[in-house]
Amino acid sequence: MAAKSSAAGASDELPESDRFDAAPHPRQTLQFFGHDDAERELFQLYASGRMPQAFLIGGPEGAGKATLAWRLARYLLAYPDPAQFDADARAGLFVPEDHPAARQTASLSHPDLFLLRRAWNEKSKKLFSEIRVDDVRRASHMFHRAAGRDGFRICIVDSAEDLNLSCANALLKLIEEPPPRSIFLIVAHRPGRVIATIRSRCRKIVLAPPGPDDLARIVRSLGPPWSLADDGDLSRAITLGHGSLHTVLRRFSGQGLAFDTQVLRMLDLLPEIDWREVHALADRIALPGSDDDFESMLGSVFDWLQGRVRDSASSGEGGQVRRLAPYAEVWERVNEAVRETETFNLDKRPLVMSIFSGLAAASRTSASP
Repeated sequence: MAAKSSAAGASDELPESDRFDAAPHPRQTLQFFGHDDAERELFQLYASGRMPQAFLIGGPEGAGKATLAWRLARYLLAYPDPAQFDADARAGLFVPEDHPAARQTASLSHPDLFLLRRAWNEKSKKLFSEIRVDDVRRASHMFHRAAGRDGFRICIVDSAEDLNLSCANALLKLIEEPPPRSIFLIVAHRPGRVIATIRSRCRKIVLAPPGPDDLARIVRSLGPPWSLADDGDLSRAITLGHGSLHTVLRRFSGQGLAFDTQVLRMLDLLPEIDWREVHALADRIALPGSDDDFESMLGSVFDWLQGRVRDSASSGEGGQVRRLAPYAEVWERVNEAVRETETFNLDKRPLVMSIFSGLAAASRTSASP
């Protein structure tokens, strides 16, 4: 996971689709917490001189995938020849912030590095909803010229979910026929949804959600306002964050906190439902780029269900199985509906409606004599 770096030079003038609010961008971070095994695996591949030409770095949002991708890219650009180092002499993929490659990476000015992400649309003054084919073509031009110092040419894709089918096929062609010493680092929040032809050509690196101690270290390292958080507030945010740094940070931002508070209030009113609020929530969840809101809503829903199951099981009254069954059933239905929605990229509005309808029904059934 990421920690704040003092590296300068990156432009903050335009919104960046791969940056979370005001937190440091992964390309500007020099520390990495919680994924020693993954970093060790990448370093050993580098030291062996047998680097795969494409990596699929998967895991939940906020787990540190982009930070790891940038960390590897920065290292390969700084040290293109593994023969320079004893494989046992280096602890990891660290590059000092005063190294030219670190400065150029932080400022997005390295000539052998290309970033594929949703770009800024000057006409609409918003981010594009997808990575465009034209962006992939520009990456192709970089990969078909000589790299500086006989080093690596690197393309970071953040994230695979933003590739439409045409873009994915254009990227696949690049991966299938790459020039020598080309590396593709593809960040994927849901690796199973990446097209099979790309997945089959990538080395898979899967990051699990970081543990509470690592999340606390990360948040404290980010600087104000997060480093100033009360210990109790931070502990609660981490508990509710389900291993996602993004979800933890949202609880310390005005907009994210307001959204989470609204969802929790709607859940506390169950089995009563204000359908106007549910419709407004569904419209917000369905907007492009609302993955953080979606994950946060699901986290709140499952926390609510877990609390109802725990309260019913510990009540000490008769009929525990009868009270628990509705919550267990709706838990399974919500899980299945979320998997189906994500697998087939369905509209999330009906999912939000069905979740609240199912939760209300479970509350009424559990409470009935």
